[in-house]
Amino acid sequence: MPQAHLRTERLELVPLSEEHLPFLVDLNSDPVVLRHLFTRALTPEETEQRMHRWIRAAKETEALGKWIGYADDEAVGLYMFEPPDNPPRTDAAELGYRLPQRHWRKGYAKEGSLELLRHGFEDLGIDRVIAQTMAVNEASRATMVAVGMSFVRSFQQNFEEPLAGHAEGEVEYEITRETWLEQQPG
Repeated sequence: MPQAHLRTERLELVPLSEEHLPFLVDLNSDPVVLRHLFTRALTPEETEQRMHRWIRAAKETEALGKWIGYADDEAVGLYMFEPPDNPPRTDAAELGYRLPQRHWRKGYAKEGSLELLRHGFEDLGIDRVIAQTMAVNEASRATMVAVGMSFVRSFQQNFEEPLAGHAEGEVEYEITRETWLEQQPG
């Protein structure tokens, strides 16, 4: 099953394709956007290599992958809904999002995440979704809570080049299909 095109009140989520490279280059060139992921901005070449890997991985993973969110025909974010890799798991999907600073605090991370959760639980039959971030990433953690996820654990990762805030560790949140259904109106 290929990735679905998804819609919310304000967003259209389109499966990642090569036409999205300029948006990804712009997104990954901002060190503030990447401060909880990398010690520096990514070069256009690094972004292109990652994009090609992501597109290949989506073809190998039934209905999961990365989407670009559009609001009023403008790309506003990268949304991820994939098999977890830290540690690798087959019993869950992992939710993620990355937005340019100009689109922070507009509710796009929450809105796109809620649609991916809905899609995962209702359309794909996934039983559990997790999300991970650095403990110091308060904005991302707030989004996780806002979409109904609960804190599960703290953990440490080893990095060759530790990020600012690395000493505080990482956190994981999750939501199950059962919890999701209980939270739905009606």
